[in-house]
Amino acid sequence: MNENQELQRGLKNRHIQMIAIGGAIGTGLFLGSGSTIAVAGPAVILSYAITGLFVFLIMRSLGEMTVHSPVTGSFSTYSNRYLGTFAGFFTGWNYWLVSILVCIVETLALTAYTKLWFPNLPDVVAALFYFVLVVVVNVVTVKAYGEIEFWAAIIKVTAICAMIAFGLVIIFFGFGNGGTAVGLGNLYEQGGFLPNGFKGIMFSMVPILFSFGGIELVGITAAEADDPGKTIPKAINQLIARILIFYIGSMFVLTALYPWNQINAEGTLEGSPFVLTFLKMGIGPAAGIMNFVVLTAALSAFNSMFYASTRMMIGLVHQGNAPKALEKITGNGIPIYCVAISAVLVFIGILGLFLTPALSYFLKLMNIVTGTLITNWTMILITQNSFRKKIGPSEVEKLKYKMPFYPLSNYVTIAFLLLVVLLMAVGGGQAEVFIFTAAWWIIISIIYYISKSAKGKKTV
Repeated sequence: MNENQELQRGLKNRHIQMIAIGGAIGTGLFLGSGSTIAVAGPAVILSYAITGLFVFLIMRSLGEMTVHSPVTGSFSTYSNRYLGTFAGFFTGWNYWLVSILVCIVETLALTAYTKLWFPNLPDVVAALFYFVLVVVVNVVTVKAYGEIEFWAAIIKVTAICAMIAFGLVIIFFGFGNGGTAVGLGNLYEQGGFLPNGFKGIMFSMVPILFSFGGIELVGITAAEADDPGKTIPKAINQLIARILIFYIGSMFVLTALYPWNQINAEGTLEGSPFVLTFLKMGIGPAAGIMNFVVLTAALSAFNSMFYASTRMMIGLVHQGNAPKALEKITGNGIPIYCVAISAVLVFIGILGLFLTPALSYFLKLMNIVTGTLITNWTMILITQNSFRKKIGPSEVEKLKYKMPFYPLSNYVTIAFLLLVVLLMAVGGGQAEVFIFTAAWWIIISIIYYISKSAKGKKTV
């Protein structure tokens, strides 16, 4: 494909599979789960199961288009093709912003994890260290990025499976807890399994959506995958298993091991609930190991989303929705100007640590990311509807990878995302999300119409 010739197809099947797994395990789970548990209690297990189902459908929607035509820019390019140039422009730049914001969120998480080992190290110093490390990785080669993500994901997967297994042994046999089995009492003794009722389940879906952010990276890697027709469907189909094991399994262990209302009772950005739970139980070595794992996970997510921001930008260049001057790609397949711009924005975001308390900054960014992420996921579903209509019934029959139960699954998933937006609106404390999102939409629209007007004058 002409538009992809400058990028290298250096991501093998094993890279894609692990990038998919890595996208499902990040800061939203390891750090954000503390606030999620506080909202839903032990019923957070159900919250992750319900939300995970809809995220799977979103990925199937994206996968259908990706397998049909694996391109740079992923869903932004599809929006550009099947909804129009404004949709492509809007979706691409919106996701680019999401990627930048997530990079900043991951940096905040990394500073929180680092405090366990270096409590006196200033947050900004730790943040800048990780920032430089990620930028260096992203100016090497795409294969280097794939290798790093492959091994980082292996560490995360191995450790979280071991954590779940170790937790189950403590729960049922008391190993590591003085021989006293913890049992399942914590799942129902602190106000019941549904301490905040179904309202708690519903409102916990807002931060849970954030924890699934980044899973769409599978579609973005398609242009650099050596066999996207096989690797993309396999990665998406395994999503259900990953949700069951990593999210539902870990939430079961956490809420069974320790009273849910004490997991993050301090209300600070002090570290991951995965680490704090073991610390509070007096199992220091396990806490130290888990801290290494969650730090690796956050660094991996930072690396992945920084990569995503640069690939989305080069996709926008190919669409004609970003300046042609950004098109330069190095001999090792790196869109260097895109890397530079993303790096500058992330650096500016990190400097916000000088101005705002870490917890407040983290929560505000997390909420804003959730709002913009919902926008992009909704656009994926709307684009898939248009995609089906544009290619026609005969071509639809030939699709090798289809979204199940279409069109009902598509409409129900859109309704679910709209429900989450409604919950954000009535839940309170989300005013900055709607103000920021509205302002960003206006800015994107103005820039689009100014650029369109300028192009029109050049052709006259």
